[in-house]
Amino acid sequence: MASSIGMMDSAYFVGRNQILTWINNRLHLNLSRVEEAASGAVQCQMMDMTFPGVVPMHKVNFDAKTEYDMIQNYKILQDVFNKLKIDKHVEVSRLVKGRPLDNLEFLQWLKRYCDSVNGGIMNENYNPVERRAKVGKDRNHKCSQKSSKSLQTNMSNSGSGNTLSPNRTSGAKQFRSNGAEGRVNSSLEIQALSKEITDLKSAVDLLEKERDFYFAKLRDIEILCQTPEVENVAMSVAIKKILYADDAKETALEEAQDYLNQSLNAMEAEDETEA
Repeated sequence: MASSIGMMDSAYFVGRNQILTWINNRLHLNLSRVEEAASGAVQCQMMDMTFPGVVPMHKVNFDAKTEYDMIQNYKILQDVFNKLKIDKHVEVSRLVKGRPLDNLEFLQWLKRYCDSVNGGIMNENYNPVERRAKVGKDRNHKCSQKSSKSLQTNMSNSGSGNTLSPNRTSGAKQFRSNGAEGRVNSSLEIQALSKEITDLKSAVDLLEKERDFYFAKLRDIEILCQTPEVENVAMSVAIKKILYADDAKETALEEAQDYLNQSLNAMEAEDETEA
């Protein structure tokens, strides 16, 4: 149905705001950052909307938080690409890290591709919210079935042991009741602690992503300032004074501005002398 699509350079000039608007409008979501699509579920649903029936949506995990769960989503996406003969390799190891630039670039490619199919016209019969809700219900139903089977197995195994004598039945029931209540409370506490740990990890991951994002920008500026043609230009020297400042408590902006002003004054004086 679809052959490999060569990406036009213009596809990569689409800004993140335009990408987020495209995703939110089509899938009825409320994403505020491109890295929120790092789980791969959004990409799977975009392909599901573009090629109805091709994506096994019941396998897509919209609640994916761990890298393992995210990788499973991207495996589904890559399988869809292979099925449609789309010549696009998914850089899973980079996307699951949630780095904004990597995810933005992939989403830019995805938008360009989806827009190339049927002129980018949306499928009016596709309801993204109901589609996600159905996936969630299917997943919960399967989990409930597994839990029910596990509970039945445990009850069956517990009933196959020695039978309690009549005069010990009441005490045994009370013991089981207290034990069950204790296990429930412990389970709830573990769940609460696990959620707290997950939230803290998510917060740390977000901070690390932001750090990497801005560090990459600073590194690009540093490389630019080290270019031989501009390395000794006053502006480059001033910028490097800020980048290489040792004291983290004090800003080097004032020193850089003084150096820049002195250089500009020297250039003006030189021009006046030559005139």
